[in-house]
Amino acid sequence: MGSSPSRPRARFSVALAQLDLHANIFGMAMTDTSPEARAKQDEILRAMSGEQRMTLAYEMSMFMREIAKEGIRRDHPDWTEAQIARELLRRAFFPAPLPAWLR
Repeated sequence: MGSSPSRPRARFSVALAQLDLHANIFGMAMTDTSPEARAKQDEILRAMSGEQRMTLAYEMSMFMREIAKEGIRRDHPDWTEAQIARELLRRAFFPAPLPAWLR
């Protein structure tokens, strides 16, 4: 009755292959990238090592955090860096304003 260790992995691989990674939750394409440009991006990403892809993802994440922080600074020029950091975390992890005990 036990399943082989590779069976769950095989099911996961099949499910992953069926995903359209360029679609949103409604199944609609969400890209402004031409098919040719996307093919080139895929080619470049496939040629990268896992470490290079992780570094790229990290750098993109840090870049987006800085953009978000600049938006917070623009909206609240009088806030300290601690307040900006707190608001960034709130936006990332809480759908509503912070509870009183976290303010």
